[in-house]
Amino acid sequence: MSHQETYRQNEAYARFLAGWDAGFYAKYAGALQPEAPGARVLDIGCGVGQVVARLAQGGYEAHGVDVSEPNLTEARKFCPRCQLYDGRRLPFADHFFAAAGSLNVLEHVEEPEAFITELVRVVQPGGKVVLSSPNFMRVFGFRDYHPRMRGLASKWRNWRRLGQKRRQMRTDPGAVRFDRMPAIVKEPFTPDDDAIVATNPFEMRFFLERAGCQVLSVSCTDRPVARWVDFLLNLTPLRFYMFNAFLVARKR
Repeated sequence: MSHQETYRQNEAYARFLAGWDAGFYAKYAGALQPEAPGARVLDIGCGVGQVVARLAQGGYEAHGVDVSEPNLTEARKFCPRCQLYDGRRLPFADHFFAAAGSLNVLEHVEEPEAFITELVRVVQPGGKVVLSSPNFMRVFGFRDYHPRMRGLASKWRNWRRLGQKRRQMRTDPGAVRFDRMPAIVKEPFTPDDDAIVATNPFEMRFFLERAGCQVLSVSCTDRPVARWVDFLLNLTPLRFYMFNAFLVARKR
């Protein structure tokens, strides 16, 4: 059974997501809004529907896909245009959406490089792409829940590894790949721990640009925080080494 298939009938995952504060999704949902009223927008990994509900309430034609059937049972209560997909090929034509994105999904997919290409494929030229994941290769941070992030030794390894990757992007871009990690499965179920991809903003920006996007912003905050805090955290390039990787791009 593939990693993504473990989510197919995972009732605990749906219960976990249903308990999240709806305010957590506000930054992502706001960034995902298309510029044209009523335009089509896609949330990949829509979970139990918090984001598609916000988008539909805003007057957009919201669509969602997910690999979990229990998630979709809940999501369809808010938006009937939520459907099951295989985690690889999106069931939409090229250039179908004015905007598309995913929040905390990339770190769980088996082919993250292809996932980004597929995300960009369904967005129309000039449309918006939003991609957000934890920064598992963070160098600065606190409340580090995953072993890849935790402790000074891990942070030093991450610093060195990111340096290697940045050099590879310049000298051998065709060989760039996200690092993989073994899933950590716990009881009770905690989905953030079972990530299998060491997502980070450098490679996320690299693959978005290679897929034909202009990256407009990169920030280390994936949820609403006080404006002055957000400004200070994202003021310098150190944002690439901190908490999360929240990227907004435009398809060329």
